[in-house]
Amino acid sequence: MRDNQERDSEFVDRLVHINRVAKVVKGGRRFGFAALVVVGDQKGRVGFGHGKAREVPEAIRKATEQAKRQMIRVPLREARTLHHDVNGRHGAGKVLLRAAPAGTGIIAGGPMRAVFETLGISDIVAKSQGSANPYNMVRATFDALKNLESPRSVAARRGLKVSEIQGRRRESDVGETASA
Repeated sequence: MRDNQERDSEFVDRLVHINRVAKVVKGGRRFGFAALVVVGDQKGRVGFGHGKAREVPEAIRKATEQAKRQMIRVPLREARTLHHDVNGRHGAGKVLLRAAPAGTGIIAGGPMRAVFETLGISDIVAKSQGSANPYNMVRATFDALKNLESPRSVAARRGLKVSEIQGRRRESDVGETASA
């Protein structure tokens, strides 16, 4: 049991949204709550969960457990930003995530900010272009994060060395500034 508590302490969880719903019954209203929680270790792993219950703490607990079961690993550059720009979408929710230079900070809306803080990203620029629904925004953000690739995985897939791929990136950056 103590080992389980130590494992849980490494995770940071953020409550993104609570939705209260009412069911009208003979004696009045019965309230239920739905919670959206994002959990991460601030080292490149993050997950989100959705829990429903009659009480808020129980809904949060359920969402947190689901988030810990559904974690994904995201490749980060210098443990602070993304390797490349990426788009994500879920339903009407669309997001654009852009890598940023050191010192930029997290420039993102509420639900996306929670994902990046628990993921451990410190420099990113993000824009939500579709739905403002927190569930769709979080799912679209996760879609974008799943589409991220590290230079190492791209090099392995193409049969090249990482230095060759990163060398091409540097050459294309120099070519763009010279032509501009």
